[in-house]
Amino acid sequence: MQYKHPELLWALLLLLIPIIIHLFQLRRFQKVAFTNVKFLKNVKLQTRKSSQIKKWLTLITRLLLITCLVFAFAQPFTTNSGTFNAKNETVIYIDNSFSMQVKGKNGSLLNEAIQDVLKSYREAEELTIFTNDNTYRNTSIKAIANDLIKLSHSPTQLDYESAYLKGKQYFSKDVTSVKNLILVSDFQQKDKSLEFNADSSVTLKLVQPKAIYSNNISIDSVYVDKYTNENTEIGVNLSHLGEPIKNVSVALYDNQKLVAKTSVDITNESKTSFTISNNSEFNGMLSIEDASLQYDNSFYFNINKNDKIKVLSINEGSDNFLKKLYTDDEFIYNSFDYKSLDYSAIESQNLIILNEIETISNALISSLKAFKSDGGSILIITSDDININAYNQLLNELKIQYITNAFTSEKRVTSINYDHPILKDAFYTRVSNFQYPKVNSYYTLNSNENAIYRYEDNSAFLIGSGKIFLFTAPINSINSNFKKSPLIVPALYNIAKQSLEIPQLYYSIGNANTIDINTQIGQDAILSLEKDGEKIIPLQQTFSKKVSIVTTDNYPNSAGILVVKNNMELLRKLSFNFKRNESNLNYYNLSNNSNYSVNTSLSSAIETVKSNASINALWKWFVIFALVFLIIETLILKYLK
Repeated sequence: MQYKHPELLWALLLLLIPIIIHLFQLRRFQKVAFTNVKFLKNVKLQTRKSSQIKKWLTLITRLLLITCLVFAFAQPFTTNSGTFNAKNETVIYIDNSFSMQVKGKNGSLLNEAIQDVLKSYREAEELTIFTNDNTYRNTSIKAIANDLIKLSHSPTQLDYESAYLKGKQYFSKDVTSVKNLILVSDFQQKDKSLEFNADSSVTLKLVQPKAIYSNNISIDSVYVDKYTNENTEIGVNLSHLGEPIKNVSVALYDNQKLVAKTSVDITNESKTSFTISNNSEFNGMLSIEDASLQYDNSFYFNINKNDKIKVLSINEGSDNFLKKLYTDDEFIYNSFDYKSLDYSAIESQNLIILNEIETISNALISSLKAFKSDGGSILIITSDDININAYNQLLNELKIQYITNAFTSEKRVTSINYDHPILKDAFYTRVSNFQYPKVNSYYTLNSNENAIYRYEDNSAFLIGSGKIFLFTAPINSINSNFKKSPLIVPALYNIAKQSLEIPQLYYSIGNANTIDINTQIGQDAILSLEKDGEKIIPLQQTFSKKVSIVTTDNYPNSAGILVVKNNMELLRKLSFNFKRNESNLNYYNLSNNSNYSVNTSLSSAIETVKSNASINALWKWFVIFALVFLIIETLILKYLK
């Protein structure tokens, strides 16, 4: 036992006062005359005996009373830890991802964690709290109470190992301090196992609050299932965790107006569809009813009027296959013979195709270089007999591989790079056994990087770097049967489609998205994004025929439909949704081990941390004992005869 004010123990000398009073009776006795002396003597003896007992009991209670009061003022205490004099540091990570929306015993799991913090710490106590998107370092509960109460859910989540490493960075360099790191999360099960490296300097506690509901229905994605000139059929993918459910209602809204409703039976996954007329723009929202997670019950998308992509082909070979591919419903296709080319038409295009040109003039090289700098795409289809020097001059200006040699021998195209941006999602399955196209002559490059299609010897047949693409062999009917191959359509179609990044049905919040707005604005003009009266200026790059805007991790931060404006002119609408990563309510099964301990509530974890490094104050007990001895003394004086 130790004392907060040990100097007050000198007050125990006050115990001498009642001892002196009781040992030396300072009261003067008064003589009383009495007739029968013998009788008086007997009474005196009897009174003296009982009086001595009473005096000694009174003396003992008074000594104990004074002793307890002195000890109470000295404030004795004990401790459960030998480091109670060391600095105590506490860092708490609160997972505010969407999976923490699920209901616990007292509201959402996130709200439970916040309430545990507020009631477990006094206003002036110092600690550090960090979440997926905010940090409150070395602060007090009083300073951040309102921020914690208003804490919103984050569209992104730190992985658990990153949260552990980040939390350790917030501790001081003091090696003598007691460091406690508490990670509060539902510990949603991920692809990899949950592991934390041992660190003897930090005490790690995991808090996994328990959810009441384990079922959840989610709208996962929306896509164009079928498209005709009159209608667009929108497909909807739903997923479910838990027992099978029948008649799940799915509603489709256009600008808050209910336009269609259907129901589906769902076990693990389900699909449904809606048909939308192509007559006008459609600002859609899909909605379901689900008592568990709320963020994945709505899904936004929009269909704008399509901007047709401008394609210009400069030919010395036949372009019939290009005319069939680039149809009027999606493209504005124009072609020129190389000898009668109108150079002024180049800058307004999205894609320029050099179709089997034998040599390239310096004027065309300069125009194509400027076109590329302005954000345009270029596709080069070589001819049977090219001027290699002229081609390499262009390729060097475009910063792409150059041609080294020409060969005449048969080769087959046998390999597809499914991970190349041009072919991403272009095939339903990755096939390895298909009808291989062949070429009779080809050119080799100084490097085979960024190949989209490859020959059997792993050299490149079609390469694509940025927005520049090159066929290393002529694809005319004499030299190759590639035009009859199914491989030609996804390559050439996607090269054209990606020359202008037409806004998709929706984008995911938390990703950096680059979106091309097909418009021409003044030199000092800028585009803005607006939603619910909030207006921001996004990152953007202006070209002669388009503006590329970039959405970042920080904006937008809520699901919905945004408006792209040039001053007051509405240019386009963009839909954003939260990622559905948090919809899976499967959790890690945690148990105590040597690296960490596990709690089911944050309040109990905080209590454990405090008890391990705090003192047990005993002064209250000594006050209680002093009151008890005071009552005993009073009873002795009053009732003991």
